[in-house]
Amino acid sequence: MLRSPSHFFAYIARLRWIRRWGLMRNAIEENVATHSWEVATIAHALALIRNRHFDGHVDADRIAAAALYHDATEVITGDMPTPVKYHSKVMREAFGAIEHKAEEELLALLPEDLRKDFAPYVQEGDWPAEVRAIVKAADRLSAWLKCQAEIRAGNQEFEPAASQILSKIEEEATPEVRYFLEVFAPSYQRPLDHLLE
Repeated sequence: MLRSPSHFFAYIARLRWIRRWGLMRNAIEENVATHSWEVATIAHALALIRNRHFDGHVDADRIAAAALYHDATEVITGDMPTPVKYHSKVMREAFGAIEHKAEEELLALLPEDLRKDFAPYVQEGDWPAEVRAIVKAADRLSAWLKCQAEIRAGNQEFEPAASQILSKIEEEATPEVRYFLEVFAPSYQRPLDHLLE
């Protein structure tokens, strides 16, 4: 049986060409594919930490997969800078509608029999609250770690963003986020030779 070709993964692969932090001067370039991978690893860790240390019962694998796709629509929309995206309720609602349409367009690229399988990961609005919260926390941690790397590289432009993101992290910090900040985050600032000791 001859199957029709699908462009879904060819589109997803192009996330590597979508630059993040477009309104800021970057010492270290970051793309959406790299960011999505980091968010997925952090989200997976947060879920496992919650389950192991804080009596959680979340599906860490589902959360990791959702995180992998959390910015997939940006292959269509591009990376909308946070100050623009959240400038006002009207902007957030308008961009939310655009993201929803982009989700539909991405899913339509899949073979019809696979769309229901991918929808729970691509359609962020349908995520359970606990999945959304953990992926959002991981997204913020990734953004804060990026800011820290920029500051260490001598780029002071990221200091206000680092401060704002850390305030938001601390304001909404769950026990697993505090654990990550205490146990894992400090190592990001160490040189490679010190990590191998």
